[in-house]
Amino acid sequence: MRAAEAIRAAANAAAGGVEATHLDVMDYVPSAFRKMYTEFYLKLVNKAPALWGYLYQASNDARPDSTMQQLRRGLERLNTRALMTAIDAAQPDAIVCTHFLPAEILARAIRKRGFTTPVWVQVTDFDLHRMWMHENMAGYFAGNEEVAYRMRRCGIAPERIHVTGIPIMPAFGQALDRTACAREFGLDPKTTTFLLMGGGAGLGSLETVAERLLALEGTFQLIVLAGKNAKALAALKVLEMRFPGRLLAQGFTDKVERLMACADLVITKPGGLTSSECLAMGLPMIVNSPIPGQEERNADYLLEQGVALKAVDGPTLEYRIAHLLAHPDQLAAMSRRARALGRSHAAQDALGHVLGNPARTPSN
Repeated sequence: MRAAEAIRAAANAAAGGVEATHLDVMDYVPSAFRKMYTEFYLKLVNKAPALWGYLYQASNDARPDSTMQQLRRGLERLNTRALMTAIDAAQPDAIVCTHFLPAEILARAIRKRGFTTPVWVQVTDFDLHRMWMHENMAGYFAGNEEVAYRMRRCGIAPERIHVTGIPIMPAFGQALDRTACAREFGLDPKTTTFLLMGGGAGLGSLETVAERLLALEGTFQLIVLAGKNAKALAALKVLEMRFPGRLLAQGFTDKVERLMACADLVITKPGGLTSSECLAMGLPMIVNSPIPGQEERNADYLLEQGVALKAVDGPTLEYRIAHLLAHPDQLAAMSRRARALGRSHAAQDALGHVLGNPARTPSN
């Protein structure tokens, strides 16, 4: 959804009267299907991540004409008829899919009923699952060169593959002033600052992780985003009073990019969009609790590129933070590599290809 919103924002900001509408597939399916498709997935990755990892790999390895794959596609077609009705009514000039489900539905419409609108596919991780790959797509947008290579190995014509990066909102591509952003939140812009965006799994709750980190030696500030977790935010606010001037606890906010501008490193799960936002802002990461499958592959990419470290549990996270505090040169080097990898204009570049006006220079 965030990638789709980024492309929509780029389209609405483009010259030439471009109009974009974001259709969420889950708004056009029966409630039972939506519950199975979303809630079941969330429960699976949280309660049985190893099982999800197995299903991720098994579905990638499955033959497209296998009985199980045919049954899955049949179930999806039956439950997405309203989506096709909405698309037919909109009469778009082009479609960009940021999830494999609509791409699969539209690929069949092209094949079976002569659907002629060009359909583009934006892969939103630094990994490629076979379910993203379909015949008759107008083109594909890849997050990096490795994903593009794997697309070619899957039989996608090279001229249809474009390495644009993963679309992020324009706010994450702005040159924000650290000093101004820090003062906005009552932080010291000259003090090393870490941003914690997720606990859970081996690390523990947000308040537990924050307390462990604040007990470390060294001078640093800690920002913790609790999102819509009211219980965690309340506990963090109590902790905030114990560590005045060192901890900033935030609930749900639309100023994430301004908080990132205050930080030197982000502690987060390695989702494709979050990772891309960090890279665009030159922020190295400590990644934790990756979902088996796509997030594990994202973590591998970030580690290989030297822009991230991995923490498998609380003590490892403590060690990583203490090490970086003692070796600021390593943190600075990771930041430079992150900024070099960042593609803040991915949405605009993808849109340029859709409109037949591709960017002449690489994204940065």
